[in-house]
Amino acid sequence: MKFFAIGDVHLSFRRTVDPARWEDVETSKPMDLFGAEWRCHYRKLYENWFSTVGPEDVVLMPGDFSWAMNLEQARYDLAFLGLLPGTIAGVAGNHDYWWQSLSRVRAALPANMRVIQNDHLVFGETAICGSRGWNCPGGDYFQEHDLKIYRRELIRMENSLKSAGSFTADKIVMIHYMPTNDRHEKNEFIELFKAYDVKTVVYGHLHGPAFCRRLPCSAWGIDFHLVSADFVDFCPILIKDAQKSRRSPNFQ
Repeated sequence: MKFFAIGDVHLSFRRTVDPARWEDVETSKPMDLFGAEWRCHYRKLYENWFSTVGPEDVVLMPGDFSWAMNLEQARYDLAFLGLLPGTIAGVAGNHDYWWQSLSRVRAALPANMRVIQNDHLVFGETAICGSRGWNCPGGDYFQEHDLKIYRRELIRMENSLKSAGSFTADKIVMIHYMPTNDRHEKNEFIELFKAYDVKTVVYGHLHGPAFCRRLPCSAWGIDFHLVSADFVDFCPILIKDAQKSRRSPNFQ
């Protein structure tokens, strides 16, 4: 079993996708408005995913699955994700307005997809925890009204980490927002990760010119992976190989 990650796929299908007929795909928000690299990005995602991910693998997706405003509008996007091999584990992003009632969301998910909200998932000896996160204090974009949401997301993250307990050998955290401000200052999210012995964090949200704001690959004893779809060229990237981890205690 391998763990891959990719986020911010921003799907907006208007009808069922047939991978044998890409020319018939209709979207409500063509993503090439944001750059030529996004042209037919869903096809790149599909083909790269099939060439990379196996049926026993897990793909971590830290939010912004769909532009849909409700579950009904999201049904074609979720069905597309249901075509992909492996198990998808996700948390909400800031554009996932379709993610409202957790029970309704879980009931609507395809068979290969699981989501986290105040809880966690376990695959083998690895616990997957997470929350959406938010703009962090001290950053250029942080405003007074952000503090309430930031605090709520801290609570959700700690609930998720607490729920995993201490029975797993490893914890990976998904968070949609970069878990620090633009100055990469240590904050309560980082303190939580350290308190719960998190060694790996995957996040998204940053696109294009904002890539320069990303965290270093390693800080505070934690490995950070920016996995926005356009940053990883629309291909899930390997985060952990559980087989190698079992063979070598020095992995990661």
